[in-house]
Amino acid sequence: MNDPVYPVHTQQGLISNVVYDDIRIGQSASYTRTLNQADIQAFAAVSGDVNPAHLDPEYAQNTLFHGVIAHGMWGGALISTVLGTQLPGPGTIYLEQNLHFSKPVRIGDTLTITVTVLSKDDEKKRVTLDCLIKNQQDITVVSGHALVIAPTEKVSRQRMQLPTVAMFELGMRQKKLLDSVSGLEPVRCAVVHPCDADSLAGALDAARQGLIIPVLIAPCEKLRDVASRAGLDISQFELIDVPHSHAAADRAVALAESGQVEALMKGSLHTDELMGAVVHSTALRTKRRLSHVFHLDVPMYHKVLLLTDAALNIVPDLAEKTDILQNAINLAHALQIAQPKVALLSAVETVNSKMQSTLDAAALCKMVERRQITGAVVDGPLAFDNAISAEAAQIKGIDSPVAGDPDILMVPDLESGNMLAKQFEYLAGAATCGIVLGARVPIALTSRADGVASRVASAALAKLLAHAYRKNTP
Repeated sequence: MNDPVYPVHTQQGLISNVVYDDIRIGQSASYTRTLNQADIQAFAAVSGDVNPAHLDPEYAQNTLFHGVIAHGMWGGALISTVLGTQLPGPGTIYLEQNLHFSKPVRIGDTLTITVTVLSKDDEKKRVTLDCLIKNQQDITVVSGHALVIAPTEKVSRQRMQLPTVAMFELGMRQKKLLDSVSGLEPVRCAVVHPCDADSLAGALDAARQGLIIPVLIAPCEKLRDVASRAGLDISQFELIDVPHSHAAADRAVALAESGQVEALMKGSLHTDELMGAVVHSTALRTKRRLSHVFHLDVPMYHKVLLLTDAALNIVPDLAEKTDILQNAINLAHALQIAQPKVALLSAVETVNSKMQSTLDAAALCKMVERRQITGAVVDGPLAFDNAISAEAAQIKGIDSPVAGDPDILMVPDLESGNMLAKQFEYLAGAATCGIVLGARVPIALTSRADGVASRVASAALAKLLAHAYRKNTP
């Protein structure tokens, strides 16, 4: 979904009823509503009716209706809306409702819901109403009768402000990442010390999905024990026995140096163990500094966000930031983002001589202007609010081609970046994965706390870059 926020109701003001004594035979009330995908998803979520005819386009295409249709009772709910808010309105008690569904309702259909008074029972204060729903072509899609007890006392109340319902397709952009590399052949990848259930399962799942051909490097006795306890079968995979995690890192780097693997994947060892081995390898190093990029699928943001560097460079200087920025831009290009927008983050959006991050941001922008850094639209310094929100930037009088629409967030140091990445994940529900650039092979780098899905997505990034590196060696 492009817009994850689903407005439950946008009308303001009072809702009033029509008391029994004022109701006339033939009196009617109407309401108009256009069906969108969020309506269907919200109704399914609330009701629990996940019939694929309403939610699965592939399945629905092969049904009688040849496409996704609304739940029939969504129409019934719209009738209830008119009865409960207009005629008779607040205080109405539902007794009976019969419905006939004559035509399907599809996404984009605009429905007019009309209820008309047919009869009254003065003794019991009951009202029978004809209920009719027509689409934009004036074709009846739902019809029926309702029996209600009408209110006898006048009610006029402020319409209740309902909470916003957010409709998220969690991990959907990460799934698109996996789909984007499905046509590429899997790459041989050294999986370094996968000696816990999650890191081993992540590697095996990445293999099952055709992302990598794993070479498992670890103390084999320990690895087999982990596999046995987790119920994982590693019998079909190449195992290389080493005494400990440091040796696993060294062996993985050696395999990459000799071209026997095209990618590295971190297992359960510490990041500095693996990266230390890479840093000391002259064969794997390039002229550019190593840096890490998080690939973030943040539900409330409208596209993938890349965040750098939140894992390797603690307090980078200007020269190091130059490499960090170019690495992230190159990853964006590999992800088919032709001209990524980069926000250089700081605590403020103005250059301040006492804040090094603002000076560096200004210098980086000038370097982009001088084409020392290429391939992106870059602006900074920008505070987080006016980087992410065009409205916040406008309020502060900031005219920026990046504000509200960045593809890449570049942080001033590792501490701020690491906290920001974890806030995206644990507070905003982001699906995350990560990759290290600046070496001759991509390095899938995940936290030991990351689950299987994150590790698989990181493997997808490694596969994507490994194929890119075949064409253009770093």
